[in-house]
Amino acid sequence: MSRVVRVAGGRFAPGHLGELTRIVSFDLVDAAITEAGKAQKRVRDLPARVVVYLLLAGALFPALGYPLVWAKLVGGLDGLRVGSPTASALRQARARLGPEPIRALFELLRGPAAEPSRRGVWWWGRLVVAIDGTQLGVADEARNLMIYRKSGCNHGTTGYPLLRLVALVGCGTRTVIDAVFGPATSGETVYAAELVRSLRAGMILLADRNFASRTLVTAIAETGADLLVRVKNGRRLPACRRLGDGSWISRIGPVEVRVVRCEITIATTAGGRTGVYQLVTTVTDPAVPTAELIRLYHDRWKIETVYLELKTTILGGRVLRARTPAGVEQEVYALLCAYQALRLAIADATLATPNLDPDRASFTIALETARDQLVHAAGVIADSVIDLVGTIGRAVLARPMPDRRLRVSPRVVKRAISNYAASTRKGRIHGPSYKATLVRHEAPLLRTGVKDLCLWPVAAGR
Repeated sequence: MSRVVRVAGGRFAPGHLGELTRIVSFDLVDAAITEAGKAQKRVRDLPARVVVYLLLAGALFPALGYPLVWAKLVGGLDGLRVGSPTASALRQARARLGPEPIRALFELLRGPAAEPSRRGVWWWGRLVVAIDGTQLGVADEARNLMIYRKSGCNHGTTGYPLLRLVALVGCGTRTVIDAVFGPATSGETVYAAELVRSLRAGMILLADRNFASRTLVTAIAETGADLLVRVKNGRRLPACRRLGDGSWISRIGPVEVRVVRCEITIATTAGGRTGVYQLVTTVTDPAVPTAELIRLYHDRWKIETVYLELKTTILGGRVLRARTPAGVEQEVYALLCAYQALRLAIADATLATPNLDPDRASFTIALETARDQLVHAAGVIADSVIDLVGTIGRAVLARPMPDRRLRVSPRVVKRAISNYAASTRKGRIHGPSYKATLVRHEAPLLRTGVKDLCLWPVAAGR
């Protein structure tokens, strides 16, 4: 038996990403290299395009050093003359390339992949997006410590220096619309101010309490995008005008907002809990039901699954490999590009399938299929008949997940490093994540008519 492998010719042959090369194409990579001013004047044994794909492949195989990643790239190229660069040569090639081409590539790849009116992607004609931050560990090296610091914790300091990543994502497709990162010594709101550039009219942004500052709310409103953000319960927002559903109109600086106070009750196997939430939105049209705003806010948690996929599914909890700040920047952008390529492949499959919620697509299946395709150098160059779904998409569609269930997850360490239990607060559920049910109650001002749901407005000033 024989197998035909279609890849780039000559020294460019190892430069591929398996089937994901159709998304991160040769032309796209070459454009990023040219835009970054890294176009080579002569063809080296390790051309710039090949090094870009090496970095992207490294993001898909974070447990391997780059010599073993190279072995993955050339594993399916039997019969072709490919080089065997040393670890030192690969390191020098990455340093010679720098982070600029990978950053330019991310700029070309980032953005929502959404079909108008797709369920779970749009809400009242608005694209649902969310913003939040997370932290990644970087290698504990002297040069990294010049930029990235260790943070304090209950046991002294963290084991590794930390990098803060703040992203803007599309909640329905989990695609990355924009992202910024830097030292964890700067807070999430500092980085969030840079992401305002990617907001526009026709979006609604979901955010947690940390992002409800007057300055940030004003900047978001100026883009034309709508906002739905939780604010602290003790924050006083006087009622300028009351609406019939129990919400009221107030102001945050120059921005007119609608305030919703609601009680939400959940029941889990570990017990129940009722909490009061205060939500603020720039959607002031009283025709938009309060209950829909409350339900919509729960979609903010979809950005948490993005970080779960980056930090656990792809990285497996590992710290980044790079030993220099420039290498860290290069590696983070490569991770974001690889993640975005996977999400675009999933979106191509799910959005082409009527009535399939993108939530049901398994990221793990897509990742493992993409890894297999890379090792076999399969699907690098598309046939004359374009297959938008591809092998990755068909694997995702063949095993869709069930509809996502409501879950609640407390902020606890599941594998504690201390024999002493963490301090608890009255009424808080501790332990691993639980299956959750929102319990029905009869609301005096708002009847949702939805099974297992308890939401009702609380009057202003309570």
